[in-house]
Amino acid sequence: MDKKENIIDLSFDFDFLDKVIVGIGEVSQITGIATRQIRYWEDKGIIESLTEEEGKNRRYDYKNIKKMLLIKELLDEGYTLDASAEKVKKRMKMIEETLKKLKNGSS
Repeated sequence: MDKKENIIDLSFDFDFLDKVIVGIGEVSQITGIATRQIRYWEDKGIIESLTEEEGKNRRYDYKNIKKMLLIKELLDEGYTLDASAEKVKKRMKMIEETLKKLKNGSS
């Protein structure tokens, strides 16, 4: 078997991630986070929805879904919400910087 056949393609579509937008109900089903908790995190400014009009269904992009998953993981490990939010803020900055480098390198 040729070594090239064993190489896994780790590239993925950055444009796709930029276009991922999911409603609050779907986010709740996917992540296991209650919609009430998602709204609370948004009210505290930890995450933000793409919804501009009051009363409209909240929708979230990939970045905010990733934040929610990281926060949930830290809460499950025993961190407070404020500590989790601060850790996630730092992680997201690092992830964004890395993705920008990868995106620029893959062009």
